[in-house]
Amino acid sequence: MKLTPKATMLAAGLLAATSLTACAGGSASAGSASGAQPKLTFIQGVAGDEFYVSMQCGIDAAAKAAGATINTQGPAKFDPTLQKPIVDSVVASKPDAILIAPTDVAAMQAPLKAAAAAGIKVVLVDTTVQDPSFAASAIASDNKGGGLEAFKAIKNLSPNGGKVLVISTDPGVSTADARVAGFEEGAKADSSFQYLGVQYSHNDPAEAAKLVSAALAKDPDIVGVFAANTFAAEGTATGIRQAGKQNQVKIVGFDAGPAQVKQLKDGVVQALIAQEPASIGTQGVDQALKAIKGESTQKEIQTGFKQITADNISGEGAQYVYKSSC
Repeated sequence: MKLTPKATMLAAGLLAATSLTACAGGSASAGSASGAQPKLTFIQGVAGDEFYVSMQCGIDAAAKAAGATINTQGPAKFDPTLQKPIVDSVVASKPDAILIAPTDVAAMQAPLKAAAAAGIKVVLVDTTVQDPSFAASAIASDNKGGGLEAFKAIKNLSPNGGKVLVISTDPGVSTADARVAGFEEGAKADSSFQYLGVQYSHNDPAEAAKLVSAALAKDPDIVGVFAANTFAAEGTATGIRQAGKQNQVKIVGFDAGPAQVKQLKDGVVQALIAQEPASIGTQGVDQALKAIKGESTQKEIQTGFKQITADNISGEGAQYVYKSSC
């Protein structure tokens, strides 16, 4: 999961008010038991976010190839109080399957379990819930591995070791929690690094800047910060710049939307860990259609990631940059 900058949230809210629908005709061979064209709904973590746009591109292509219809909706913010009403409305419309990125492991458990109990196939894409046993499949990046890769990137940037910190979003977001766990595991296993823990910026760049400024005041010899999403990276960079530590503190960010890639090219961050959202979407459709037809599904699927740096962004890294539109 990653989130769009605040400047786009109002536009995202407008998008969330109207579903984005992509329909395709074709053979009904992949349809429901009744032979009708299967109806799928994709509920994003947040509307307009490039990570979920890229996932939607994969979903749309896979649905079109299978002769299924797709209705895409999402909340204006990554917030369960905004996502739950969308889920309730979608459940009332009775699609054959829902593909969803839950915005909280606890808050979205009951609404999605109720959807499954109503006979709707549920496929979790990107994020998950506390007990995903009701879901036909759960597909996500290896987020813990991505967090470990972020530590490796900081180690490459600061080979002599030192103090490192994580700035994340909020506890309870499964993907972010896993990234933090992976980074912590790598840092604690390397005696040349001192792990200072994780602090939460609540998706607010200003809060992230305050946290980093305070951390640098307490530990002026910090060498690296892992910023678990866009807001965290933006605020971390501000805090480091205000402290005059740009040449000392290295930043590794997560995700590779246009804003993150600009940060990389501008030297604000030194490395990005990119996911494969289109692949998550494609496999999500495949599992949903299997579930609709009563075929066996793969309960858990992990996709990969790629470390992007200034050295490869114009080469092999370019294919991992997220899309703003399909």
